[in-house]
Amino acid sequence: MTLNLRVMAPNRIVWNSEVQEIILSTNSGQIGILPNHAPLLTALDIGIIKIRLGKQWSTMALMGGFAMIENNRTTILVNEAEKAIEIDPREAQEAFGKAETDLARAEGKKRIIEANLSMKRAKARLEAINADTSNISN
Repeated sequence: MTLNLRVMAPNRIVWNSEVQEIILSTNSGQIGILPNHAPLLTALDIGIIKIRLGKQWSTMALMGGFAMIENNRTTILVNEAEKAIEIDPREAQEAFGKAETDLARAEGKKRIIEANLSMKRAKARLEAINADTSNISN
């Protein structure tokens, strides 16, 4: 049995297919979604989504949004999404290093909040790459 997953960003449909399982990062922690999941509307945190197709897992970095689960359909609306296979590892590592530096140097509430958001985005991109790479070796 499968469920339909549709991930939409403002400028494109990032994913639209039948899948076996989904693991999402919500504002209150991670949740797993299998076929016949109870209806749910939840806010998504900046983090990763893991998607199982057969025995293979795919990973994406999601930059916050909302997920609606109902009748074996999961619709995810996000500000931005990147498939792990589309992320340049070197660029992601450089962005993470810059975010770390910016956070360490941030002064004032506004700059600290902005630096924390940049750090969460950079970390999500690296986690997506690392999760996808570990899947390949299994």
